[in-house]
Amino acid sequence: MGKKTNLTGLSRFLPQDFLHNPISTSLSEKSQNQSKPAKKRKTDSVGPVRTRYDATALVPHYNAAHEVPENLQKYFSQRKRYFSLYDQGCLLDEEGWYSVTPESIAVQIADRCRCDTILDPFCGVGGNAIAFAKTCEHVIALDISPTRLALARHNAAIYGVADRIEFILTDYISFANAYLSRPHPTRRIDVVFLSPPWGGPGYISPSENHVSADDNADFRDELESHSQYSLSRIQPIHGADLFRLTKRISDNIAYFLPRNTDLNEVSALGRLEKDESVTTDNKSRMVEVEEEWMGSKLKALTCYFGGLVAGQEHLF
Repeated sequence: MGKKTNLTGLSRFLPQDFLHNPISTSLSEKSQNQSKPAKKRKTDSVGPVRTRYDATALVPHYNAAHEVPENLQKYFSQRKRYFSLYDQGCLLDEEGWYSVTPESIAVQIADRCRCDTILDPFCGVGGNAIAFAKTCEHVIALDISPTRLALARHNAAIYGVADRIEFILTDYISFANAYLSRPHPTRRIDVVFLSPPWGGPGYISPSENHVSADDNADFRDELESHSQYSLSRIQPIHGADLFRLTKRISDNIAYFLPRNTDLNEVSALGRLEKDESVTTDNKSRMVEVEEEWMGSKLKALTCYFGGLVAGQEHLF
């Protein structure tokens, strides 16, 4: 499959009101100028890298702990786990600091999701999209925030993979409905990586208002052991409904969920396979749950469906 270097390829999937919105089309308009020769910029041998997608005016790039707001201090200490090239100028907004997938985990997931075209509907600041760009021919990255989408493209440029990612400013529900409304979509989406908002840093506790970013980590771990995360807390819609919608696009889904997710609910998703599948076989299907560890800490779960499950490659 050929690779495209601008956003116009997926414009046919988007509602007309979105296409005529001047904010939402700004990224597409800029990307159409990629064919023009880029002016060479002087860069220092040490420090942040400047690219044509430079977004340094949008958010600060912290170099030392004393520059970081108190509520982000614990995340800053892990900055190179999030982006190994952080010192070259990677950027995160406040939500990105607590929601980006650590790079080693993103790489692991990307290796499992090798395909031609993958959809990342909640790309955030680009951690997963960058990893996918190294294992897939084409990445479609969506986000509802123009700032986060610009940061994602900025970070992808630092990693040298921006040309393999199609960045689109839209919400996933609108995109999916527009894509599914076409009788014969001209581009097949092979895999969908679902990493929707979990509900903020306090997702571990059912009463997140009582768990702040300043709370002791051991105390939060203890809370987690006594609570389970329900898919009903997924945003923007119930996690099971999000899965149903996605199954209409592709059977091959990687669902990135909190480490304390109720596995009974995950199992129930597996029972939806036949009802919502885009294929028509009657064979029983499995769900594979992969634990994502960093050292001695369990960070998240990745639940694989369809042809992504080991032993079910024939379903791909």
